Amino acid sequence: MGLHRLTSITIGVPNVEETSRYYADFGLQPTGEHSFATVDGGQQLKLVRTPTRRLVEIGIGVDDPDDLDRVAASLARLELAGERTANRLVTEEPIGGVRAVLDVSERLKQPAIEATPYNGPGRIDRPGARAPGVLREGPVRPRKLGHVVIGSTDQEATQRFFTDGLGFKVSDSVPGMAAFMRCSTDHHNVLVTSAPVNFLHHTSWQVEDIDEIGRGATAMLDEHPERHVWGLGRHHIGSNFFWYLKDPAGNFTEYYSDLDCIVDDVLWKPEVFEGAKGLFNWGPPPPPSFLEPEDLASLMTGAHAPR
Repeated sequence: MGLHRLTSITIGVPNVEETSRYYADFGLQPTGEHSFATVDGGQQLKLVRTPTRRLVEIGIGVDDPDDLDRVAASLARLELAGERTANRLVTEEPIGGVRAVLDVSERLKQPAIEATPYNGPGRIDRPGARAPGVLREGPVRPRKLGHVVIGSTDQEATQRFFTDGLGFKVSDSVPGMAAFMRCSTDHHNVLVTSAPVNFLHHTSWQVEDIDEIGRGATAMLDEHPERHVWGLGRHHIGSNFFWYLKDPAGNFTEYYSDLDCIVDDVLWKPEVFEGAKGLFNWGPPPPPSFLEPEDLASLMTGAHAPR
């Protein structure tokens, strides 16, 4: 696969300063005016001012210019335009107007960290010592941007843009509702759901383990309980542990760990799930506001949303 990762995203919000403070609290490292980095992925988030909240841009890494040529040819077959330079291709998703920027870039090499020792029946991985998760004191720092979830008024067309146009692969799907697509070895990097308006549902950020999810969410909620959305739980599709929070603009953010990894396409069998069956394996049920965010009506009548 010539595509190899999400490099960055740009999110538009009406309240840039307030939302920037949220992402600093979330553990992203400020790198400039309303720009933020992860530990391993470098600068991966930029906030800009827009009338309503939305995903403005998604960045995707490719290996070499030949990959850009292949994407350009695929977009042409879909009758979609692309602006090509030596090491970059810029195009636009036709339904929501999200700008997609493909850059020739190095693959992300995350340094291996020591696996968290967890004791279990008949298995003592942590003899004579307290669990690391209860001893950690530093702030939680996301390692990388994992995936982005967007709602589309034409789910099939948006999915076709990412698969037939850009070259993403489908890992699992919910017919007529959602497609989990990857441009890396992660189970999914983009999820497109059917929605009454084009909008950004959530962004997801990798942390080391379930303890970091719990620690991060607890710190975020300590003085701001209104940030809580859904968690702690474990998804069925993708298998990852999760906890969802909400930024001041209304976008959901997810701490996640232990996502399925697809290193060999032959060994992975995409499955088809019905309805919300694959949404979670355990944890509290999702609140109605997770499935239909409270501001959807205002986004629909709002106004200045793209197409």
